[in-house]
Amino acid sequence: MNDDERLRRWRMVLGAGPDDTADGTGAGLGPDDRRVDAALAALYDAGGGEGNGPRTGGLGGSAPQVARWLGDIRQYFPTSVVQVMQRDAVERLGLTRMLLEPELLAAVEPDVHLVGTLLSLKGVLPEQTKETARQVVRTVVGELERRVADRTRAAVTGALDRSARTRRPRPADIDLARTVRANLAHYSPDLRTIVPERLIGHGRKRRSVQRDVILAVDQSGSMAESVVYAGLFGAVLASMPALRTRFVAFDTAVADLTDSLGDPVDLLFGTQLGGGTDINRAVAYCQSLVTRPTETLLVLISDLYEGGARAELLRRVAALVGAGVQVVTLLALSDSGAPAYDHDNAAALAALGVPAFACTPELFPDLMGAAIRGDDLSRWAATALA
Repeated sequence: MNDDERLRRWRMVLGAGPDDTADGTGAGLGPDDRRVDAALAALYDAGGGEGNGPRTGGLGGSAPQVARWLGDIRQYFPTSVVQVMQRDAVERLGLTRMLLEPELLAAVEPDVHLVGTLLSLKGVLPEQTKETARQVVRTVVGELERRVADRTRAAVTGALDRSARTRRPRPADIDLARTVRANLAHYSPDLRTIVPERLIGHGRKRRSVQRDVILAVDQSGSMAESVVYAGLFGAVLASMPALRTRFVAFDTAVADLTDSLGDPVDLLFGTQLGGGTDINRAVAYCQSLVTRPTETLLVLISDLYEGGARAELLRRVAALVGAGVQVVTLLALSDSGAPAYDHDNAAALAALGVPAFACTPELFPDLMGAAIRGDDLSRWAATALA
């Protein structure tokens, strides 16, 4: 990097002012740099980029000004940066009107955070904006589904095939590794080999439902990103005939959205982001859905900030585990880093044999595979919460 480029970058960091050289760098901003600086100043600098007054950003009072700004940042910055700036605009400047007018909403770069914001605002969206909002949500869901659907189906199908063992396998179905381990005691020194008295093989694929999966999703405001991903994965799992998938969303009330699993967009618009949390009530409802305890996997997605009866919640979870239900708690299902969660409740669940940890969308297919195979999930918890 030469000196001129270094000075230009420092000048961009300092921002534009009434006198280009007053900052001491001696470097000015060209026309393109001024436009980039104005887009940043409107959001982050004093007086909406004028260089004077208290440090408050602003995009002006008119919708055309906001639309121009949205167009500018899409022109000057990569998509990942655009998404961050849009999120900052909504949070720092309260520009919810960006999401309430169809022309502005159509100009926004869609991402999973935007979907969460739209879902939280769906009750106040004008009629003319609702269809645009659904299109934005459908675009994001479609992109996410293409990214994770095949991996999820492959991981779950493989786990189901390997969890259904048979003692009289066909030659092509013999699980060599497990067969060797099961017959180590039958080593013949004379033959210098293991005599397999017991064969273990992968089970043949069955058409019947092999597992019941219940996704219980906390829809309090802090869980918006997790709700979006949970809805997507719920729809993918529901498309697999070997699984019977139920989707339960809850805050202080419980909503069974299983009938909407065929369309993840309808499912997400059926959620109600915001409000309190009654995990005990949600677990009680999920408990009523269990008909085959030893074949049921309950995935509770919640930060565990319980507003209901904590002691009753722990008793219910203990009863589920005692009956043979495999219970897993995800403190978050998102890419947003370490989540905030109730450490006491997480520890209490861990003491009951229920691991509690955060999981990224990329790892969720592997997690489901491990849970279906019956693997020890404690290592997931140790890694996630380290």
